[in-house]
Amino acid sequence: AAPRGRAGCREQERHVGSAAMAAPTRLLECLFALYFLSHIPITLMIDLQPLLPAAGIYPESLTELLQWYAVTFRDPMMMQPPEWFKSFIFCEAFLQLPFFPIAAYAFLKGGCKWIRTPAIIYSSHVATTLLAILAHILFHDFSTSEHSGPQTQRERLILLSIYAPYLLIPLLILFTMLFSRQYNHVEKRKKK
Repeated sequence: AAPRGRAGCREQERHVGSAAMAAPTRLLECLFALYFLSHIPITLMIDLQPLLPAAGIYPESLTELLQWYAVTFRDPMMMQPPEWFKSFIFCEAFLQLPFFPIAAYAFLKGGCKWIRTPAIIYSSHVATTLLAILAHILFHDFSTSEHSGPQTQRERLILLSIYAPYLLIPLLILFTMLFSRQYNHVEKRKKK
């Protein structure tokens, strides 16, 4: 009876251990769901404005919000985006935006293994684009910009802090998809 009891304890320890491992993953899934849910209105109301500046699609309050943001945080890329930045906005509009509700659903539900590959593609793409944006913020000479850009190191760091979460969270998604047992676990088939 003693060996069976020890085996039962080991099994129970494994179950408790896997539950303890699942709690941080569930917390991350909730964070990711919130990230994707919040990204939908931000993309629709703010980020897409530079692609449609003269179309008159956006209400005045939203265009004023974008202008306030660009002036306050000295972000000329949102007022007069360079062509490379516009290409990132097009990717956000046509590739990322359709993915946001799907990802939000998957992470809100939790444990959806089918989201792994799309989430790896999404997070790799976004991290790559953000590296270019952050490098531009840190090293570009904004003195020739039509709209006021960051001039001091402090202003650059403030603008950098606005964009940084859009690098950090996708990197967190990438590492979770690659290294979490919940998403990276391959079940072994029993031999017959």
